[in-house]
Amino acid sequence: MMVQHGQGQGQARAPSQRQLRVGELIRHSLAEILSRGELMDDEVTKMMVTIPEVRVSPDLRNATVYITPLGGGDPKKAEKAMARNARWLRGQVAHRINLKFAPDLIFRYDDRFDETAHIDALLHSPDVARDLDEAHRSDEHKDE
Repeated sequence: MMVQHGQGQGQARAPSQRQLRVGELIRHSLAEILSRGELMDDEVTKMMVTIPEVRVSPDLRNATVYITPLGGGDPKKAEKAMARNARWLRGQVAHRINLKFAPDLIFRYDDRFDETAHIDALLHSPDVARDLDEAHRSDEHKDE
C-alpha cells in the first residue's frame, strides 16, 4: 500500500476547495431557509437553530451539518427535529444550489462552543490563577 507524502495511515485529508465551497453553499442555503421561517416545524422555530459549519464528503454525496440551538435549547431535540426534516431540507437545498446530486444531510450538534466555555472557565479558575502566580514568582526568583 502506498502512502502519499505527508499522510500516514489514519490521517484524514484536508477538505478540497470544492468541498469547502459546496459546504458553504449548503450552509448559506440552510441558514436562509431557517431565517425566513420556511421550515414549518414548531420545535425548530422555537429553539432558533444556527448552523456554524457544514462538512461535505469528498464525493459530495453526504453533508454533515453542525447545528447549535440558541438560548439553551436541547441539542438532542434539535438534532432529531432537523433529522426529521432532512429530506425536505435536502430538496430545498437542491433547488437553491446547482449540483449534479443533492447531498444527504446528516445533522450533528456542534459542541465546540461548550468545549470553549469549559476551557475558559478552567483558565479563570482560582486554582489555575494560583498556579500561574506561583510559577511567575518562581521565575522572578531565578532571575535574581
